[in-house]
Amino acid sequence: MDTIYALSTAQGKAGVAVIRVSGTRAFDAVEALAGDVPQPRKASLRLLKGRDGVRLDEALVLTFAEDHSFTGEETVEFQVHGSTAVVAAVLEALSDIDGLRPADPGEFTRRAMENGRLDLAQVEGLADLIEAETEAQRRQALRVLSGDLGQRAEDWRKNLIRAAALLEATIDFTDEEVPVDVSPEVTDLVESVVASLRKEISGVSTAERIRSGFEVAIVGAPNVGKSTLLNALAGRDAAITSEYAGTTRDVIEVRMDLSGLPVTLLDTAGLRETEDAVESIGIDRARQRAQMADLRVFLVEGDAAPDLTPEEDDIVLRAKADLLGEATGAISGKTGAGIAQLVDRLTDTLKSRASGVGIATRLRHKQAMGRGLTSLEATLALLPQGEDQADIASEELRTAIRALDSLVGRIDIENVLDEIFASFCLGK
Repeated sequence: MDTIYALSTAQGKAGVAVIRVSGTRAFDAVEALAGDVPQPRKASLRLLKGRDGVRLDEALVLTFAEDHSFTGEETVEFQVHGSTAVVAAVLEALSDIDGLRPADPGEFTRRAMENGRLDLAQVEGLADLIEAETEAQRRQALRVLSGDLGQRAEDWRKNLIRAAALLEATIDFTDEEVPVDVSPEVTDLVESVVASLRKEISGVSTAERIRSGFEVAIVGAPNVGKSTLLNALAGRDAAITSEYAGTTRDVIEVRMDLSGLPVTLLDTAGLRETEDAVESIGIDRARQRAQMADLRVFLVEGDAAPDLTPEEDDIVLRAKADLLGEATGAISGKTGAGIAQLVDRLTDTLKSRASGVGIATRLRHKQAMGRGLTSLEATLALLPQGEDQADIASEELRTAIRALDSLVGRIDIENVLDEIFASFCLGK
């Protein structure tokens, strides 16, 4: 297998840049540039030189032996000064060494998975950790990266393999006396996995929202103050405001961090009847996005009713509190009245929803667990029918095991690998 190299830190100027090399010729590369191979896992200061003996940089060099590195291969990290010229010179020097080539996106991580250092779920957790913008995203990604989902899948697998072994014993020894009735133990094992799967599946939608962000739509009639409220919440002029109805034609999105939770605020077009074709398109989009959002904040004037039927947890507020004598239940993006209370309500509601999150975080996880659950439910329906259906029940168990194995990449994953690793940078 080729030895690969890449810049592992961000492009551009920095105090320090890290260049990573991994593969069977990694130690040859460090010897060629630094003159020797430093002791593993010990930062060593070295003067790097190119093939012609010209100085490249003074760098800290770290080496990692096979089976003791991120990739599971011999690995070297050069911590060089982070100028564009230095990085380019070191990368060029590495390219002059036989057997080395630039890494493809995500290739270091892919090798870690292929060498058993990470399972597929952990790879996805690493991708999420790299993309994490909020505290909730960081915590969730670390749970997956630490192997929690893989351990849960392994526990399910052990229980199902035990259940399958018991069932197959009744098939293999059908002409002999089996000392005990295995169906109660098989049923208990399968039911425990079914209950756990149902719980995990129910939490995936929330986990996906933590990954991508909860959506909160601000909804109301034209000129009710939606854009002004959005700007106040965002702390900047994200949306154009004016006294003319129909100013907002499309959905405007603003990303926020509410107590560690990622939230996308949506400023929608004012809901009204109009003959303006362009505004009508904006209103249709506003209705669709509002209905799809996780939460809606309705702004109403006077005693008017919301334009859409509020759902559970939706917030209905009186608009333009600065013009009202009684400001209870009212808000003003212009003066800031009621803003803190709204943020608190949004935070409490979304935190409550996030509390039900499990350790499975992606649609792929949900689909794999769903396939496994379907097979296990079929198994439970077959078990009361006795030995006549034991072989079919056993096959359903094996189908469930294969479905859950795909969670961690044991089988049936080639169709998702390219998509997953394409999201990584060259140095990861």
